[in-house]
Amino acid sequence: MSLLALCRRSSGLSTFPLREALGSQCRHTYSSHGQIHNHSSHSHGTHRRVVARCRVIRASINGSAPASSAAAVSTSATSLAPVALDPSYGSKEVIKVDSRVYQYILEHTREPEILAELRRETATMIGKEMQVSPEQGAFLATLVRLMGAKRCIELGVYTGYSSLSVALALPPHGLLVACERVPHTFAVAQKFYEKAGVRHKVDPRLGLALDTLQQLLDEGQAGSFDFAFLDADKRRYREYYELLLTLLRPGGLLVVDNVLWHGQLADPQVTDARTEYLRAFNQFILNDPRIHHSIVPVGDGVALCQKL
Repeated sequence: MSLLALCRRSSGLSTFPLREALGSQCRHTYSSHGQIHNHSSHSHGTHRRVVARCRVIRASINGSAPASSAAAVSTSATSLAPVALDPSYGSKEVIKVDSRVYQYILEHTREPEILAELRRETATMIGKEMQVSPEQGAFLATLVRLMGAKRCIELGVYTGYSSLSVALALPPHGLLVACERVPHTFAVAQKFYEKAGVRHKVDPRLGLALDTLQQLLDEGQAGSFDFAFLDADKRRYREYYELLLTLLRPGGLLVVDNVLWHGQLADPQVTDARTEYLRAFNQFILNDPRIHHSIVPVGDGVALCQKL
């Protein structure tokens, strides 16, 4: 029996959480049959220690582990850097962003006070988890500045953190077409455009995004936008993508949000419709010859798609 199968049977956890839990506790690679090849040894002692660890993890998830055991698991798990399962990547370690590391990132992110005020107001609202995080807002603003973008479009404004980040980064004569379909959240965004002094840069479009995009194309605006941010209905990403790509100029950049989907895209046991749509979309853009492409683990993961 493989070490993975042994741990799965003894802990009751599924394969994906186990892989995350084991991490680089014992350096390993996976064969095509799911066997773990330990870089140290496959001694019975190692088996017992890993199985015990998995049981404590299950107990901590269920809220029944002793505080000392759960704390030990938490400390150990957050100190381990993930590596690729494929050994051809050379066991290159990447940062594991736990709460402590993320707090450090937030403390070293420049956030204008108007954005902090918007963030605090949104935190009191239903759906607050949809708000773009400060480091992601700063990332979008940096991209806009690096490109020297003047014409931008966003699908899925919510209360406006990302769109306000972009508008603040635009030059005085810049334009942001901001598309949202929910009136009460869009009202918050427009209030903050006014407070930030960028209302003259924003063309607010309330309604269905597909209708707005088609209207822009009908107006002859194909190839006229420098930058687009997509954070709308995940099940329509492919449709939005095609229209936005048409609206972008050659060299323009489309940033697509939620392409890691809380890590669920990497878990084969998660098969709900929205997750499957995102999986198919990611595979599509990976192979789309019309763009340069890169996924960056900022926020919930963003895909950078530069039109050729």
